[in-house]
Amino acid sequence: MYSIASGLLLLQLISFALGVPPLVRVGAIFSNQNGKHNSELAFRYAIHKLNLDKSLLPETTVEYYIEYVNRFDSFETVQKVCKLVHVGVQAVFSPTDAALATHINSICDALDIPSIGRSAHDFSINVYPSQQYVNQAFIDVIHYLNWTRFGILHEKNFGIINLHQLSRSLQGEVHMRQVSQGSYLSVLNEFKSKEIHNIIIDTNSDGISILLKNILQQQMNEYKYHYLFTSFDLETYDLEDFKYNFVNITSFRLVDIGDVSVKQILKDIGSYSHHMFQNPYVNRHLRKSVSIESEPALMFDSVYVFAIGLQTLDQSNTLNLPNLTCDEEIPWNGGLSLINYVNAVEWKGLTGPIQFKEGQRVQFKLDLIKLKQHSIVKVGEWTPHGHLNITEPSMFFDSGSMNVTLVVITILETPYVMMHYEKNFTGNERFYGFCVDILETISHEVGFDYILDLVPDRKYGAKDPATGEWNGMVAQLMKYKADLAVGSMTITYARESVIDFTKPFMNLGISILFQVPTSEPTRLFSFMNPLAIEIWIYVLNAYFLVSICIYIVGKLSPIEWSFWFTIGTLMQQSTDIYPRAISTRIISSIWGFFSLIIVASYTANLAAFLTTERMINPIENAEDLASQTEISYGTLDSGSTMTFFRDSMIETYKKMWRSMDNKKPTAFTTTYEDGIKRVNQGNYAFLMESTMLDYIVQRDCNLTQIGGLLDTKGYGIATPKGSPWRDKISLAILELQEKGDIQMLYDKWWKNTDETCTRRSTSKQSKANALGLESIGGVFVVLIAGIFVAAVVAFFEFWFNFRCHDKARPIHPGVNHDQGVILESEWTYTPLNRCFWIEIFEELRFASWCMNKQKRPELNRVCSECKIPQKPI
Repeated sequence: MYSIASGLLLLQLISFALGVPPLVRVGAIFSNQNGKHNSELAFRYAIHKLNLDKSLLPETTVEYYIEYVNRFDSFETVQKVCKLVHVGVQAVFSPTDAALATHINSICDALDIPSIGRSAHDFSINVYPSQQYVNQAFIDVIHYLNWTRFGILHEKNFGIINLHQLSRSLQGEVHMRQVSQGSYLSVLNEFKSKEIHNIIIDTNSDGISILLKNILQQQMNEYKYHYLFTSFDLETYDLEDFKYNFVNITSFRLVDIGDVSVKQILKDIGSYSHHMFQNPYVNRHLRKSVSIESEPALMFDSVYVFAIGLQTLDQSNTLNLPNLTCDEEIPWNGGLSLINYVNAVEWKGLTGPIQFKEGQRVQFKLDLIKLKQHSIVKVGEWTPHGHLNITEPSMFFDSGSMNVTLVVITILETPYVMMHYEKNFTGNERFYGFCVDILETISHEVGFDYILDLVPDRKYGAKDPATGEWNGMVAQLMKYKADLAVGSMTITYARESVIDFTKPFMNLGISILFQVPTSEPTRLFSFMNPLAIEIWIYVLNAYFLVSICIYIVGKLSPIEWSFWFTIGTLMQQSTDIYPRAISTRIISSIWGFFSLIIVASYTANLAAFLTTERMINPIENAEDLASQTEISYGTLDSGSTMTFFRDSMIETYKKMWRSMDNKKPTAFTTTYEDGIKRVNQGNYAFLMESTMLDYIVQRDCNLTQIGGLLDTKGYGIATPKGSPWRDKISLAILELQEKGDIQMLYDKWWKNTDETCTRRSTSKQSKANALGLESIGGVFVVLIAGIFVAAVVAFFEFWFNFRCHDKARPIHPGVNHDQGVILESEWTYTPLNRCFWIEIFEELRFASWCMNKQKRPELNRVCSECKIPQKPI
């Protein structure tokens, strides 16, 4: 590919060798509509330039014939084309008017005469960029601008984009309106009432000036409006009234007026118009030499494309002059060769690089331009191969230089947004808190002022399932009554579908706020807690079972005290009686192992039970909360937490939602403060965001978090759909996060030691707490009870021995005391007349004396019937 000057020089060198006829006739069809003469001027100048400098066709003169038609009169158009055919034209040029091109190409196709202009027929060259590519260019821009709700103004029989293809390629809320010059105002008023701020203008260029006046009349020229014109002639419009209101106007252009060669051609066209035409309106735009409409530029390029194609014909191909008529409809035998060579042209003209494929232009460059305060500037470009390339993204998203004041809505929520109610605070000074500090920091980073106010209904925003209407801050943004919404506003799928969110400035989840569980009361017999009651029963049964087994297996009598052996082993005490048989020793060994495990387990668990404070917690997680009915629970009304449970597909959360929904309105609260108050009153659990919960529990030691997070989400700053502030604020948030500024603000508002309470830790301490009587008092009770039982048993043992055993000495009257021998057969037992209480007294006295006397004293009893004999000496 080569530039205009170099291409003309190169083609001049090879033109002498080609068989080009000395006279080439071409025809052109133009509309006779007033004010549509710029394309004709460009056509005349292009032919004039070809014949004047002889750089392309040194031996050939181009002769042109022009006919004027009514663009809506098809019969007249056909007649004028046939007139040109009868003259012997070798090509017909038509403007980019689609209505005219259809009639012209129908005849040219039948006679194999090249038609150059705007068409998709076989024997035509469409210098206008391919419809498919143009559509894709606008789709790419809409995607870049993140438009999900916009309107389209289009006119019948006009328009550049394919509306059906556009609607299929975009997802979102699109309002299409077919308009005319008389209905511009009403449709704009409709869009304004519906808060549609992004509008595509795909109308006839003739009515643009009227449309612009209607936009001013409706006061729709503020910064929040963005107009995307499909016309390539934005630089030719009078936008003086729009330059200083920061309204967004964007479009593409075909002609790069900054190119040096383009400037020269525009200057030459202006001089040619000044000398050739006496009517000044004919060149009202071109004589400025600073801009040119796309249609005249395409007409100029069409003539040179034809000339280059004509010059590149092979020498063996002689281009015969056509001798055709519309009556016979005999095709021109040289038309096919000519159209093929024109189709192979690669050139750079006024409208940029030109290349064709099957008659359609597939190589071009569209400059993306945007209205700035004082001028229209290039902000990017689009090509079929590279697609959209934005070179000045700040023109779309950097609004800091505009000194704009944004309307920001919020909702009171400690510590995110709080309010001073004193009279000496006015305006933005009334508000303070975590989110207010973030907003202030971001406003300095991005560069905007703001007016902060409360949302009227004091709600974040939820969708009514019955009506589909939104409320709260979401509704305000959807209606474009606010530019930003700042607060503890959760990013959710439902909200993201109707408004936009920035990057999250805080991550969190849903958790359960509940009262701190009360300590388990200390029981007197808490030393039994390490083993369950059934274990104690099993141990007791095992004791009796093993004792009986030892008795039976050893075939021992009861006097061998097998029961004492088993209890002594269990209590880790030594005994004087040990099993001797192998069988009884096996049982004893197994019993010893059993006792070892039981005693070790008891000892280990006893320490934990006595030294660890145990809490009575009726719920541990969401499943516990859902499976009981004694504790009520709820959440904030019209918040993201409520929406989470309402839309959840998890069975536990669905069950919880049914319970809350059945208890409306008592299950829900209008503010977090109401929910916290109900939790403090008892028997109520409040489901809330973890960050807010963390703030509360650090200031109220009677409250705590139950379980973990039920989900994961984030807080973001909300904007209307397609807002230019979203991406810029997101970048500012990321920067603040990387620098640690947001974390410092979090510490400031969450961990202020002047406000936090001192919570008694329940974790393990380095030194065990001393045990009180309430913990091990039961052991003393068991000891006292054991002593009492032993005393009672001792009493009955003494009584039994007193009643059942005689303590009389044996005696016989005829005994030989000198010999000192008494035979057992000669014994005689004489019962004593004794007193039971005297015996007890004597036993107790002996017990008190046992520390000093080694031998138990003899009973000192006197009887009137007998006397205990003395042993002979």
